[in-house]
Amino acid sequence: MASFPKEALTQLKAFLEVVKVNPTILDTPDLHFFKEFIEFFGGKLPEAKPSPSREKPNEFKNSQPNEVPQPPNVVEESDESDIELDNDGVVEPDVAEPLEAFDELLEVSEENIDKSNEKKRDAIHAYSEGDYKKAVEAYSEAIQLNPSSALLYAKRGQGYLQMNKPNACIRDCTRAITINPDSAAAYKFRGRAHRLLGLWEEAARDLRDACKIDFDEQADEWLREVTPNARKLEEHRRKYERKRSEKDLREKQERIRKAKEEHAKAAAANAAQENLDDSTPLNDPEFLAALSDPEVNEALMDMYKNPTNFMKYQDNPKIQNVIKKLGSKYASMGGMPGGFPQFNFSGAGAPPPSAPANDDVGLD
Repeated sequence: MASFPKEALTQLKAFLEVVKVNPTILDTPDLHFFKEFIEFFGGKLPEAKPSPSREKPNEFKNSQPNEVPQPPNVVEESDESDIELDNDGVVEPDVAEPLEAFDELLEVSEENIDKSNEKKRDAIHAYSEGDYKKAVEAYSEAIQLNPSSALLYAKRGQGYLQMNKPNACIRDCTRAITINPDSAAAYKFRGRAHRLLGLWEEAARDLRDACKIDFDEQADEWLREVTPNARKLEEHRRKYERKRSEKDLREKQERIRKAKEEHAKAAAANAAQENLDDSTPLNDPEFLAALSDPEVNEALMDMYKNPTNFMKYQDNPKIQNVIKKLGSKYASMGGMPGGFPQFNFSGAGAPPPSAPANDDVGLD
């Protein structure tokens, strides 16, 4: 059996690449015969999806490809429940009312500063007597007279700490740090309050800062107390962040891979579509219309299986006309595809030329 010409094979491959990318083009009336040909030999094609408009395969959009919905994040959450922590001494959180906004431009008179110092002495005395509620009240009066003193907020926070009101302590110490970022007392008492709430990492950070600013034995003791739990949480957090970074990297690489695949498919479709120029038989409307005729289709298949069956259709004008068209299309490609007889299409259907009458002229 003769082989297909190289150019015909190239065009056929190009057409099949287009079909691979967008098999729905076989649902068009012009190519329905090819779909029937595939199904005749047991082939299956995907069902056509109804849509308001059909996109051409070479209409590649530069937007991101549709992504498959991803399942919820499966990265392990940084949850303290899966870490063994020593929560001895942790108390229930209190509710602390917010403070009034701090006025940095507020000028306090000497008289108010003196009155504030008197209230501070009263607070210190009450604190030393173990009357923490009275101490807090005295510090509150001192703060009203001199709201620009970071130390007064820190000391009132210390009083709240003794009353097991860690959130009130954190609120006051945070205000003290706002006024004076180098307040070691504020970091110390806020760190202790964080420890009472079981906020081990925050406690360790504050107590470290307190010791850096002004080393204190009590602050150092509290720091050593919270360090084991804080270290476990810090290591767990680093592990979680590393896993999350690795997962994000994998997802990014997968998105890039999918985008490249989509781009490659679109590029192949574009190249294949460009190869199907006007000289391709499958792009000729007349040729496609002729092949859509069941009688013509059956005759061509019959001749492809057995080229000698061509003689059966010599008297059929419809079949002879199609053969002429088919032959004219393939003439520039070196002849008919393998399996078809190689005919002289200039006179297909005509009887073979007769021999000369005097074939013995010139012989002795």
